[in-house]
Amino acid sequence: MNNESRNNLRRGQVAAKYSSIVQLGLAISKGLVGFFTGSIALIADAFHSFSDIFISLAVYIGLKLSQRKPTEKFPYGYYKVETFISLIISAIIIFSGIEIIQESIDGIMNPTAVRLPLFALAIAAISAFVSLLISRYKERIGIEIGSQALMSDGRQSFIDVFTSIIVFIGIFSSYLGYPIFQGVAGFIVSLFVIYIGIKLGKDAVLVLLDVSLDDKTVNEIKSTVLSVEDVKNIHNLKVRRSGPFVFAELHLETKRGLSVKKASEITENVKKAVKDRIKNLDSLTVQIEPFKKKKLRVAVPIEDKNGLQSEISEHFARAPYILIVDVVNGEITDIVIKDNPGTKLEKKKGIKTAEFLGKEQVDVLIGSEVGEGPTYVLSDKLIDVMAPRGRNLEEIILNVYK
Repeated sequence: MNNESRNNLRRGQVAAKYSSIVQLGLAISKGLVGFFTGSIALIADAFHSFSDIFISLAVYIGLKLSQRKPTEKFPYGYYKVETFISLIISAIIIFSGIEIIQESIDGIMNPTAVRLPLFALAIAAISAFVSLLISRYKERIGIEIGSQALMSDGRQSFIDVFTSIIVFIGIFSSYLGYPIFQGVAGFIVSLFVIYIGIKLGKDAVLVLLDVSLDDKTVNEIKSTVLSVEDVKNIHNLKVRRSGPFVFAELHLETKRGLSVKKASEITENVKKAVKDRIKNLDSLTVQIEPFKKKKLRVAVPIEDKNGLQSEISEHFARAPYILIVDVVNGEITDIVIKDNPGTKLEKKKGIKTAEFLGKEQVDVLIGSEVGEGPTYVLSDKLIDVMAPRGRNLEEIILNVYK
């Protein structure tokens, strides 16, 4: 984990910590005011706020533990602690929601007027305003540091704004002489609480089971990788989440015959591109495989212009002609013979010929005695070099698929 990632985790940890403190103050205030005024809706909203505190606490613990370095016993780090805590908290939230429903039904069946209604209304209004500020704060920090957990927590806090408005309407209705709406407001809020618990539990279970991320994230990674130069295709893309981080692995397909240096360069370019796009990416494992094209362009240095009956030249750079054929699904479809421009030079004949093959978009060169300079140029242009194998020119060309 680099210093930037560590600093981002600390920022997220601070945001989760302070928002938890503010939410705790709100929850206690609503609970106390609800108890003394007899507002079941306000008490339900207090339980709702407590559920948000538990969620923020899980995010805080997860971000804090994520800063610990992997150990021999925990080689993949402690990222899933946040998820495990979320699963436990979800059960507590669901149980609390069921309790509130029972109280709310009793409030509907036996409605009572709210004592000190203006005081209760003021607390509900303050709660809605503060919840809006907390929501915007956590979501902004989450976006800046790339923490999905903090962004989700911020969106979750935004629901508090609506529940506080519902509570406000219930208390105001009681103030106007309709106390039954207190119980109705409490019942609605309790449904929100149970929904939060179920959603939190479902997300936690899916993460613990290493379920793949949403299609949007997967497609984003795929399109980013395919935009990297020299990447021909991608398959076996697997993406999972652990705590606030994303882990991915994939197989790249490139031209055959890559040098170790070129393969390493492509791998690093892919990792950098994905990291720039997916900010909370912790690890990306890349495996390179040769790209199996349906169509190959094959070049053969030859001594004469007799098509597939031509004599293969033993000298790559000094061959007077280059036979270029297109092979599609194991069959030769197009044949062309071109003059070798390298033979006209005094020096660097092979390099000129190699550059010529690159311009002709050749995939495979069948030849021998290719010098060090031309080999470097061919490798840079991702052109494979194969020794002749076969009894005649046609068989030699078709053997490129074997």
